[in-house]
Amino acid sequence: MQDTPAPDTEPKLISPVWHGLAAEEVLDRLATSEAGLPLKQAQERLRLHGPNLLPQVGGMNNWKRLALQFHNILIYVLLAAGVVTTALGHLIDAGVIFGVVIINALIGFVQEGKAEKALDAVRQMLSPQAAVLRDGHRRMIPAEELVAGDLVQIQSGDRVPADLRLFRVRDLRVDEAMLTGESVPSEKARDALAEDAALGDRLNMAYSGTLVTYGQATGIVVATGADTEIGRISAMLADVQTLETPLTRQMAGFARVLTGIILVIAGLTALFGMLVHDYAASEMFLAAVGLAVAAIPEGLPAIITITLAIGVQRMAGRNAIIRRLPAVETLGSVSTICSDKTGTLTRNQMMVTHVVTADHQIQVQGSGYDPHGGFCEGERELEAERLPTLELLCRAALLCNDAAIYQKEGQWQVDGDPTEGALMVLGMKAGLDPGLSREEWTRTDLIPFESQHRFMASMNHDHAGNGLIFVKGAPEVILPRCQQQRADRNDTPLHGAFWQEQLEQLARQGQRTLALAVKPTHAEHAVLSFDDVEQDLVLLGLVGIIDPPREEAIAAVANCRQAGIRVKMITGDHAITAQAIGVQMGIGDGRTSLSGPELDQMDDAALKQQVLEVDVFARASPEHKLRLVTALQANDQVIAMTGDGVNDAPALKRADVGVAMGITGTEAAKEAAEMVLADDNFASIANAVEEGRTVYDNIKKSILFILPTNGGEALIILMAIALGKMLPVTPAQILWVNMITAVTLALSLAFESAERDIMGRPPRNAVEPLLSGYMLWRISFVSLLIVAAVFGLFLWERDQGADIELSRTVAVNALVIAEAFYLLNSRFLKASALTRDGLLGNPWALLAIALVVLFQLLFTYAPPMQNLFHTAAIDGQAWLRILAAGVLIFILVEVEKGLVRYWLRRQTA
Repeated sequence: MQDTPAPDTEPKLISPVWHGLAAEEVLDRLATSEAGLPLKQAQERLRLHGPNLLPQVGGMNNWKRLALQFHNILIYVLLAAGVVTTALGHLIDAGVIFGVVIINALIGFVQEGKAEKALDAVRQMLSPQAAVLRDGHRRMIPAEELVAGDLVQIQSGDRVPADLRLFRVRDLRVDEAMLTGESVPSEKARDALAEDAALGDRLNMAYSGTLVTYGQATGIVVATGADTEIGRISAMLADVQTLETPLTRQMAGFARVLTGIILVIAGLTALFGMLVHDYAASEMFLAAVGLAVAAIPEGLPAIITITLAIGVQRMAGRNAIIRRLPAVETLGSVSTICSDKTGTLTRNQMMVTHVVTADHQIQVQGSGYDPHGGFCEGERELEAERLPTLELLCRAALLCNDAAIYQKEGQWQVDGDPTEGALMVLGMKAGLDPGLSREEWTRTDLIPFESQHRFMASMNHDHAGNGLIFVKGAPEVILPRCQQQRADRNDTPLHGAFWQEQLEQLARQGQRTLALAVKPTHAEHAVLSFDDVEQDLVLLGLVGIIDPPREEAIAAVANCRQAGIRVKMITGDHAITAQAIGVQMGIGDGRTSLSGPELDQMDDAALKQQVLEVDVFARASPEHKLRLVTALQANDQVIAMTGDGVNDAPALKRADVGVAMGITGTEAAKEAAEMVLADDNFASIANAVEEGRTVYDNIKKSILFILPTNGGEALIILMAIALGKMLPVTPAQILWVNMITAVTLALSLAFESAERDIMGRPPRNAVEPLLSGYMLWRISFVSLLIVAAVFGLFLWERDQGADIELSRTVAVNALVIAEAFYLLNSRFLKASALTRDGLLGNPWALLAIALVVLFQLLFTYAPPMQNLFHTAAIDGQAWLRILAAGVLIFILVEVEKGLVRYWLRRQTA
């Protein structure tokens, strides 16, 4: 007897567009049946294709990550400075330098590795168990054992364990906000759809990781593990490259230039001394080392790190939690904010904002699920109890409803469907108490909402035996069943054209509409059937429901626009809803938007152009969000991207600053982001941008303060060699000055508050060098002033017959006092410091000056310091000359700033 060939049990994965196929065809292609897969066949597929798990992506070795923290030219310069300082025998100073390097490396090491954490967070969102049909029997198995072709049953409360093509659906609603950003659960169906349907429109699919909020269904597993929608996002997240921040790019360029300049000048100086003044090579080598020590701003990285850390503290006080230190500064250069809609610009709380009856067009006041609020028509306040139709409509909204509203930790929340929650709040705003209303009008029967008939009906009787049938549902379903409409005085024939016009008007505002109707019944009527609601309903009115924008976010968008920052909204919602919210937020023109399918038709060049012109993007998938961020960056924009779902994680990671929601955000989004908003409020982003600009200002002020000091010290040595004179300041004394001023004077600038015009400026150019032409001029100008003061006083003392130790003591004190006065100049980049605020506005600066004066008194008069640094006591007249030099430097710098302000006014006039 000839053997019968084994049936082909492998699924025919010809088309991945499962939503475009009929359910029966999906069963055929996956070689399964309505009884599910045979157990042996399922085990074979599991062996061939692997478990339903997201793949582990190997992260970078910890030692390698730690070693890379030192791969920075400024770190190399600091290490060289530490080696030189050690060679000079100043072990304490060398320890400070090496300590700065190690602290910076540890901070970077701890903050890195977010990609691996984000992937772990995505993996944790997968369902651990699944109810599957195999060999015709229902069984619970670990979700990782699911294979393509399995039949899975899901119901309310379940997390979908794999991507499913639904083929039996009973009133299924799935919360897909993590993938689509939509605030309302998606109502599912079984029919085949167009192949080009956007992710949010695929009503016959349930995706892995999403949450079933209502109903039940059976679906065919069409994708597992890395092939699922959440698996694709995980893969995208692993592939996204994190960009350098503007500050790290600028610091790298600055360090390279500074290193080159120091080495060239030190070498030329040594050659000059040997060739012109015939100094010995060993002597010139030590002079070159001293020059390098003077020129290297070894305290600058520590000051920048501390300034960033202070920015982190300030932002935390304004509900913006920073996860990665350089993001603080990057916020200051943000030119475009790409914001998710749901929960960020809006409250993620459905709310009835309009009620239309036959006689009135009513606006509903209030916020989200908070039941405090009222009604108005134009400027006129309304009372629900004085409008019988409005009161009955609100009662219908409350009684034909299965949701509940409760308060938790001061926040109003809904238990049940968000739309029903909005209707419950509407009834409470009309002064109706849910518990009391349900006692007065007891529900005697119910037709629950199902996607097939798209309405819900509730039959209620009062204690006198009067009965009312309340019906709510889609207007296109309810209106044909109504022959009359309820007016304030009586029932009149239904005016179909009027209601159609109202529906179109609400739709243009992006509102979801429901119709509510009523039908009287009698005391003996106990069972509610579909025939009872097929006709003779009386229309009470329409309600318009929307996820309302945050008032504070509207103001924040306006502030961003004033600061030259463009806000773009990227959402999974429909274009009409997105445009309507955009108008309310001040984003876009209310007419122009791009949808996901339209983006798919564009190549990268076309998108690069369009992304600058359009501000509202609808029906956006994770790939679309990532492409939009990348296209904006191709236009040299610095991007902050907000989001809360898994679908946002790749774009959050790609953006210059990823901003995740702290309350509603998924762990995947938080791990992929640099910043987390503790209050989920767009307004906190605007506050963070202000703090970021302040941080960058303070870093610039620190650089403008530190570099003239180093430049002056280097020029002093250069001048001494050029003139063939003795060094006014020794390398050891230079290290002393650098150490005490860096940890006192320079550090105080990190505490400067924002300048008045900080949010009136356009975003700074992220590719501009750290040192502008003006900054180079200021550094050179102040360096020359310091050289003149220090060298002049040193030569004065020598001409008066003072010994070398006393002359050098005067020179060192002149250097420090000059810095103390210049610190007051540095508090404002261009504004005058000759004001009460300029002189006394920063208590940290005054404290730093007092500490420096104390240190210098010890340096000058304490015997141990005199022995260590070869200093000598100086008299009062020397101190007067030193103070006069400091005051003169302060005045000259203020005159220079005044001339710059005058020139700028002339340029803009």
